[in-house]
Amino acid sequence: MKSSMFVGVDVSKDWLDVARCDDNKVCRIEYSGAALRQWLSSLPLGCHIGVESTGTLHRLLVRCALRAGHRVYVLNALDLSHYARSLGRRAKTDRLDAQLIARYLAKEQDQLHPYVEPTVQQAQLNELLSRRHKVVVAQGTLRQSFAGMSAQPRASRRVLRALDELIHEIDARIAELIASDPLQQVTARQLRTVVGFGPLLSATLTHELTRRAYRSADAFIAHTGYDPRPRDSGQKCGRRYLSKRGPAELRRLLFTAAMSASKTQLWKPFYQRHRERGLSTTQALVILARKLARIAYSLVKHGTEFNPELIKTACARP
Repeated sequence: MKSSMFVGVDVSKDWLDVARCDDNKVCRIEYSGAALRQWLSSLPLGCHIGVESTGTLHRLLVRCALRAGHRVYVLNALDLSHYARSLGRRAKTDRLDAQLIARYLAKEQDQLHPYVEPTVQQAQLNELLSRRHKVVVAQGTLRQSFAGMSAQPRASRRVLRALDELIHEIDARIAELIASDPLQQVTARQLRTVVGFGPLLSATLTHELTRRAYRSADAFIAHTGYDPRPRDSGQKCGRRYLSKRGPAELRRLLFTAAMSASKTQLWKPFYQRHRERGLSTTQALVILARKLARIAYSLVKHGTEFNPELIKTACARP
């Protein structure tokens, strides 16, 4: 029998603060594998456990809780911060954070998605894509920093070449991981048929679209953060802004792909049509990036390859 107990956990390096929604008491336990397993075994089977996403600190708790048969929710830190403000909270402590998480989970559980543990291959792929982004950012920062120097140090050129080699090595490892999984291999091949998609974007979209099950294309667009956020009230129709929720690197790659695609014979009419409506370059590229994301979702869902004739027909419409 599944439990309806809601538990909030605030994670720190050395201990956990644990609160239950039906109890004002907050207990503190040591953050170690043995202490975690002992605490989790004392809970009724199938508890709902909420924890704030902390980068890496929460992973041990999540892994142990899932293996103990509990349902885990990894919560967005910004959402919890806004929730605390809405309650008029005037203080922030580990104890209060644990109680806040328990309350948020109990009230909003129907709108939240339980965490699904990735496979070993998915976890490795996610880490490589994340680290690659950090290397590219560091490389760009260094290149821009040394570009203005009249006498660029030779060591800086060696560092930049080393970063290039590191990126190539990461790309090769990503390709190996994609090839090791039959489903991802087929998915990546389907996505590479899209005009404007390169190996990196195809691998990233393959990971995102096979890692989670999306109910619809709109759900996937919301995950990318390219969904427009309305700000309407009464007769006022406010300006739309992108939610920018979800992985920033995926948005960057889609936007870069849109920049490239907008110059191709296939996608240029689509891009120009939105420019002629009076939209700015960035707005038109965002629309194209969103279109590319929808196409990627459709190809994976239906198991088909990209058909450029459908795009030509759509772009030919007045």
